Amino acid sequence: MADSANTSTGGQLAARALHLHGVDTVFCVPGESYLDLMDGLYDFADDIALVSCRHENGAANMAEAYGKLTGRPGVCMVTRGPGACNASIGVHTAFQDSTPMVLLVGQVPRPHLGREAFQEVDYRQMYGALAKWVTQVDDPGQIPEVMAQAFQTALSDRPGPVVVALPEDMLREPSGADDVSPYEIKSVRLDPGDIERLHHILGDAQRPMVMVGGGGWTDAARSDIVAFADTNDLPVCCSFRRHDLFDNNHPGFVGELGVSPSPALLSQIAEADVLLVVGARLGEMTTQGYTLIDAPRPRQTLVHVHPSADELGRVFEPSLAIQTSMPEFAKAAAALGPVDGMRWHGWTSAARAAYEENARPADYGGDLDLGKVMGVLQDRLPGNAIVTVDAGNFSGWVQRFLTFGGGRRLLGSTAGAMGYGVPAAVAAKIADPERTVVACVGDGGFGMTGQELATAVMAGVDPLILVFNNAMYGTIRMHQERHFSGRVIGTDLANPDFPALARAFGAHGEAVERTDDFEPALDRALKSGKAALIELRMDPDVISTRTTLTAIREAAQKAE
Repeated sequence: MADSANTSTGGQLAARALHLHGVDTVFCVPGESYLDLMDGLYDFADDIALVSCRHENGAANMAEAYGKLTGRPGVCMVTRGPGACNASIGVHTAFQDSTPMVLLVGQVPRPHLGREAFQEVDYRQMYGALAKWVTQVDDPGQIPEVMAQAFQTALSDRPGPVVVALPEDMLREPSGADDVSPYEIKSVRLDPGDIERLHHILGDAQRPMVMVGGGGWTDAARSDIVAFADTNDLPVCCSFRRHDLFDNNHPGFVGELGVSPSPALLSQIAEADVLLVVGARLGEMTTQGYTLIDAPRPRQTLVHVHPSADELGRVFEPSLAIQTSMPEFAKAAAALGPVDGMRWHGWTSAARAAYEENARPADYGGDLDLGKVMGVLQDRLPGNAIVTVDAGNFSGWVQRFLTFGGGRRLLGSTAGAMGYGVPAAVAAKIADPERTVVACVGDGGFGMTGQELATAVMAGVDPLILVFNNAMYGTIRMHQERHFSGRVIGTDLANPDFPALARAFGAHGEAVERTDDFEPALDRALKSGKAALIELRMDPDVISTRTTLTAIREAAQKAE
């Protein structure tokens, strides 16, 4: 405890800083290395919910999803060594997804540092390539300023994760340090001349294409970019797992660039003469392995808008590079007015028609037709629902056949880490309990973090978890069949009874094997009033929305 009324322990200062910076939820797995910080949070229990999770991977993914959904830094606390290692996947996701996040890590006492003490890790080295900033606080008097800088850094320029190590003896030490003012984010000011140059580039275009993606978007920015596209009749696509940035029901929306995108969209990107990229990094997934756009000089006139100067020209040389925030650019673009000489209405209409054709499920047949299941979800989910996706081929059903944008959100890891879907859904439901939240996860991904269903039950929230069960690591099996036909090894899974497991956690649980049984099961789950799980027992041969394992195997055998 503090020595006098005028001093506070490091733990109290850190807790007070979280409260000062507007944190209302912290995700954690408790540990002895930061007990004094937990004790400090006891004094703010009415304002800051401390969500105790079952694994640090789940806690870090919850913080990342919280940051992605709210636009405010998600906060996670873990203990030293193993706890910090377990949380690293969520930090990596936050870095690649440009999500604001602050990870607080308990550290060994300062006198033990450098001796390979119990669970000691040098976090600057461990997290150096995974975070925007990694630091350690050795003087409790520095906690107010370091915490302010952590939040400032997490949100400034390109958003991302910050890691702060807190030695446990420092958290016990008293200090008379004063609090600092809440962080204030100042974005790079937009050069008006850049908007004028963009206006001229679009004025000369015949086949423009807009791509939106990345982090740092606000609701106002989303509305402004829709207004900009609407005014100029522009076709808009989204980068990998970012197709909730633009209303998918808008006549200008033409698809998403991710795993197995529409061939028509790939052709349209290749044929475009102007490519306006707003916020997206133009990474491997979005550019289809850096093949969709020529590097370093694209065929298209590339206009790249991004908050970080480090991203502009990193792989692709833009004709016009604009460094600014998404809200700043979108507001200016919306105010630009119509471009003179627009001549691409037919181009936009054709791209939209191709998207609509791609979004219509085929008759997949079998006892459980996932295309029809997605049709039921599309009709039944409210316009402001939140859908989370894990990694795997199954996610193609969700990303291809459900619509997002407007009020409906999609939370998924662009870093492709398995185990994201369930924790993200729990975090989303905690952040906004009134919205319907549905997690879509494969049996492999559920096996990694499905235990966070217990966290949902403990927190009293009711996300719905859809487990796509094909008893295998499906994406790896697909590649295995394609490259090593007939030599299947290591990709089969022996699964538990998922509904029984859900019920053991205190949730609602049932399984669906036939298409007609899904909607009644959905009704029961949504009306159960508690966290729920529906296992979708799918045909393992239907490996994706576009092909089957049998077709892949036969094609590979013919090529031999």
